[in-house]
Amino acid sequence: MISSRTVTEETKAPAAPEISSGLWINSEPLTLKSLHGRVVLIEFWTFACYNCRNTLPAIKKWDAQYRDKGLTIIGVHTPELDYERDINNLKHEVAGLGIKYPVVTDNDYSTWKAYGVEAWPTLFVLDKQGGVRWTHVGEGAYDETEQVIQKLLAEEPAH
Repeated sequence: MISSRTVTEETKAPAAPEISSGLWINSEPLTLKSLHGRVVLIEFWTFACYNCRNTLPAIKKWDAQYRDKGLTIIGVHTPELDYERDINNLKHEVAGLGIKYPVVTDNDYSTWKAYGVEAWPTLFVLDKQGGVRWTHVGEGAYDETEQVIQKLLAEEPAH
């Protein structure tokens, strides 16, 4: 299943749920509140997922291209298989895959459930106020996702 949903108007964007506590890799613990004023892309993924691996080149490209322009990417690692729950396995995979953006564990599925996720990978793009402006389930829609990122980066933050 591949699907995308855009909320175009800032005023109608639902607030994104806060990320539940997990162990953070490549970063100190982050909160969406602390990221106010930045565009945030949240990717729900797991390292043994073939489709998740296929999305990595695009996500890593966006991190490199837009991090200094106001984008923060957070990988929420929600394991499907038992060996994916092991933090050492996850750290090994994050390093081996060349992931430089923050990754947080979601072994209890609390963030997954808060966002209503049903499949790997699922992307959420949040505006500078923390509103969900774009979601995409599955691979693909890379150009559309990048256009949303660019549009949100260009928006003036509300005060």
